[in-house]
Amino acid sequence: MNKSDLIDAVAGDADLSKASAGRAVDAVLDGIAGALGNGDSVSLVGFGTFSVRHRAAREGRNPQTGAAMHIPASKVPGFKAGKGLKDKVKNS
Repeated sequence: MNKSDLIDAVAGDADLSKASAGRAVDAVLDGIAGALGNGDSVSLVGFGTFSVRHRAAREGRNPQTGAAMHIPASKVPGFKAGKGLKDKVKNS
């Protein structure tokens, strides 16, 4: 399922126009991205938790030359599935 499929599903389930459903999906995604950008986490009970994870600095290798290189620390988005989502996937 891609974004347009999700918008179609939301429009059908919520009895909205595709334009309204598109704005709603965009607002939800922007809200999650904004919260993660501020370092907050977003918990959707029964679905999961979006959070910011800290990746430590490490030494890596350039795949073309094999030379050692330093990879700096970074922040990456993470997701942990909730029980409801896990059960839904398990039973399907």
